[in-house]
Amino acid sequence: MLTRKQHELLRFIQERLKESGVPPSFDEMKEALDLKSKSGIHRLITALEERGFIRRLPNRARALEVIKQPEQSAGPQRGKFSPSVIEGSLGRARPAPSDDETVMPVAVPLMGRIAAGVPREAIEHRTATVSVPPEMLTRGEHYALEVRGDSMIEAGILEGDLALIRRGEAAETGDIIVALIDDEEATLKRLRKRGTSIALEAANPAYETRVLGPDRVRIQGKLIGLIRRY
Repeated sequence: MLTRKQHELLRFIQERLKESGVPPSFDEMKEALDLKSKSGIHRLITALEERGFIRRLPNRARALEVIKQPEQSAGPQRGKFSPSVIEGSLGRARPAPSDDETVMPVAVPLMGRIAAGVPREAIEHRTATVSVPPEMLTRGEHYALEVRGDSMIEAGILEGDLALIRRGEAAETGDIIVALIDDEEATLKRLRKRGTSIALEAANPAYETRVLGPDRVRIQGKLIGLIRRY
């Protein structure tokens, strides 16, 4: 089920594609939805993509494709929100709020730091919680990690960012994942599958790609969003 803003954005993209064959820019989306920043649009786009309504086409600017439309019964009503909300301590989905229920930020556990550079010790302990808007999250269990290093800067991931991770052991080639190496080191890298081997690819030419056997790498989740603190 989509939130009102997600539904409005999906409808706006679909209408623009029908009119001109070209998807709208982030500035146009921001203005159409009356949002204050493009980061809000980015979160909505990510949520729609995660839910299978749109697809971003690689290597093409402003390339969006609408894959499906929501069910008619799922269409939003003015003044009514229906986001998928995650329980704070566990990060598991619960039913959408009722009309008179306030949608609150979700408390996601902060599990320490992750290396976007040289791998560091494995992450094990919860250190705090982070308040996250529910629209940034998808179904499942989530946690956050503070990024250290610069190996993913060309993917827009900077030192000090909080990486939002959906916990899981499955990922596809191209996903940015939390990789646990030899049960000792953890790092944030892009996953590339090369036959039976696993390549952990940096987004910075100063760092080499590490190619490891599948028995040496355990996937602990994949990146779904970022929080940047100024």
